[in-house]
Amino acid sequence: MELPVTQRRPILRYENGRLHAAVDTVASEYALTVYVDDEELATLVCTPSHLDELVIGFLAAEGVIRSAGEIVSLTLDSANGFAYVETAGKRRFSQRFFNKRYIPSCCGKGRQSFYFFNDVQTAKPVEQAPTLAPDDVLRLIGALQETSHVFADTGGVHNAALCTRAGLVVARTDIGRHNALDKLYGYCLQHNVPRDDKLLAFSGRLSSEVILKAAKMGVGVVLSKSAPTELGLRIAEELGITAIGFVRGARFNVYTHPHRLQPGIEQPAE
Repeated sequence: MELPVTQRRPILRYENGRLHAAVDTVASEYALTVYVDDEELATLVCTPSHLDELVIGFLAAEGVIRSAGEIVSLTLDSANGFAYVETAGKRRFSQRFFNKRYIPSCCGKGRQSFYFFNDVQTAKPVEQAPTLAPDDVLRLIGALQETSHVFADTGGVHNAALCTRAGLVVARTDIGRHNALDKLYGYCLQHNVPRDDKLLAFSGRLSSEVILKAAKMGVGVVLSKSAPTELGLRIAEELGITAIGFVRGARFNVYTHPHRLQPGIEQPAE
């Protein structure tokens, strides 16, 4: 059953000093409850598209599975909002640790970063990632915006794309920024797509959650037209991820691991 990702609604619009009847397009919001081996794991509030990818990516990001091959069956009851997953290993997760906060040391430098317990198991430092030129950064964010049709219609979703320097490989949309990334992760696992030569183009903030998702996917470069957060950058520094934000017009900011931008960045004079 295919569900609509947008809906049309009658509204009153105020413009030029007058109220008048109009019709607006709004993003759909959908609740999907995920069961793993007959036990309820989580309810994902999402855009109802590519739900199989969302479930697979979410389970991998949370450490419940490591590959799509560990899933024996995935059944979607999209009409009622349920996903039923049977795994080969039977219950690889523990509700006792699900969403439990964990504070590890950071790089042995006396700093500390915030993680959930499951993040420590699945978010590893990225050791291999592509280099790119400034023109690549601008072009890829431009390509992401050109494919963002649901955002253009509604203004209510996030967009994410897995890319090479040459262009977008696959793009996904969701009302939740983390869901858009999980859909990409699920796509990669379903189709055995390597990630060590890929990067992410993203529409939302470079928050800690987004950087952790990139690390879980094994992607070492993240581009965004939006701002970072301090914790997101701290984690990016620790996990070896190049974070580039505020990609707008002909400008952008490189926040962490600038060695992947070629040619090298000219250092400001002392």
